[in-house]
Amino acid sequence: MSGAIVAGRSLSGDQRFDCDVVIVGSGAGGSVTAAILAEAGQRVIVLEEGPHVRPEAYGAMRPSESLRHIWRDGGMSAAIGLGNTPLINVTMGRCVGGSSVLTGAVCFRTPEHVLRQWTDERGLTELSPEAMDAPFRAVEKAIHVEEVPVSMRSRGTQLFGEGARRLGYELKPLKRNTRDCNGCGRCNFGCPCGAKMSVDVSYLPQAVAHGAQIISDCLVDRVLTSGDRAVGVEGRLLRDGRRPGARVTVTARRVVIAAGGFHSPLLLKRSKVGRRHKQVGRHLTLHPSFRMTARFDEPVRGWQGALQSAWSDQHEARRITLVGVFVPPSVIAATLPGFGPEHARRARTMPHLAMMGGLIHDEGGGVVHRGIGREPFVTYRMDRQDRAAIPDLMRTMAETFLEAGAREVFLPVLGLGGLDADGLRRMDLERVPASRIESASQHPLGSCRMGTAPDHSVVDPDGQAWDLRGLYLVDGSIVPTSLGVNPQLSIMAMATRIAWKLRETPLPS
Repeated sequence: MSGAIVAGRSLSGDQRFDCDVVIVGSGAGGSVTAAILAEAGQRVIVLEEGPHVRPEAYGAMRPSESLRHIWRDGGMSAAIGLGNTPLINVTMGRCVGGSSVLTGAVCFRTPEHVLRQWTDERGLTELSPEAMDAPFRAVEKAIHVEEVPVSMRSRGTQLFGEGARRLGYELKPLKRNTRDCNGCGRCNFGCPCGAKMSVDVSYLPQAVAHGAQIISDCLVDRVLTSGDRAVGVEGRLLRDGRRPGARVTVTARRVVIAAGGFHSPLLLKRSKVGRRHKQVGRHLTLHPSFRMTARFDEPVRGWQGALQSAWSDQHEARRITLVGVFVPPSVIAATLPGFGPEHARRARTMPHLAMMGGLIHDEGGGVVHRGIGREPFVTYRMDRQDRAAIPDLMRTMAETFLEAGAREVFLPVLGLGGLDADGLRRMDLERVPASRIESASQHPLGSCRMGTAPDHSVVDPDGQAWDLRGLYLVDGSIVPTSLGVNPQLSIMAMATRIAWKLRETPLPS
């Protein structure tokens, strides 16, 4: 089998393929697995629902074009908040390379205290810091993880760091999978400079070079089974990238699912996997995230510098992680408060705006349900401690910016204008209703989590589904708990570990 990337929309008529391993999803987990198994000589086919958009094409897109062409649902996917929980916008990629194309390139190893929780409390002894070191090192080398130099910090991040020091804590440098980054700040919309080593320019070319085939525009409907074993998948080619057309059937000796925290459980449910123990789609964690914008008298030009360059775990005991961020000015302007002339006036202050983001290390109150169409219906209920962390996080970020000299801060509260220090002190953040709070997530995890028994998990420590032999999961859905940090590197390391085991395990006949 010769390697290639094939546009599914260009194929006519029903298609049938046979291979050793079929992988559903070409993002962080699927690409790593494809590269490792193809290099081992196995015949690999990767099926991707989204289109194949080359780096030079997505790099030339405006943010609005990027949203239309390589984001899922134009960036409008959401988890519906239940009870006193805000609606959470969940952004994901839909293209060859998956969400890796759209990340800020941040690379954290799974924190050691989280790995110790998995080994000591959950019995996942193969996920210890010592055991995971080799997979982490392999991924870090493959995608060129490097520390962001202090010189790459935007002025907005520098100002936040000054406020942090006055309040007794420091920002630490982030690590990212980049090479020759020039700090253009476009990471979340596809790197226009070829500096981000996303999987479409790192692992997938490696997989293709070793014979893997990647078929885009292919929506997988279900896993095919024979007795208690997975033997392939079935789906449809998408005409014009959206409308289901010709049927695709792939028979395989192993089936690997890497469709992400929202869509892997959906595929398992459609395939009637996991019905007995009812764990599929439960325990979803999101790292609910919130951004804080601040206006300074001095020009800040927050878009100049690495999009994400510094972070702080000073407040981890309160479930809070702070991560530097800045998004394109056109996107920020659209979210500023006010209407008409008032909004225009605020938009003109863009050069004076700085931004910081924060996320909550959540407990996992999300559930993925089957929806009416191809997309899932997702609900999310924060536990009491997670919900209490929201005003704490907003206050922490706002006070830090004000300590740095900001004239006013813009909280993620709908209908609320800028607040100075007195306004912030008067604001009773604990009484702001959930319906007014803006929240986002880029980290859906844990909806098919790994464990040591089927009554509390979906896959075993090797990534194999408890209910179906030969069916493996390698994406963020298997992460046992929330991480409290960006998950890209953790997902890729866990996929590496599973792929190494599959490489050494004889294929079934």
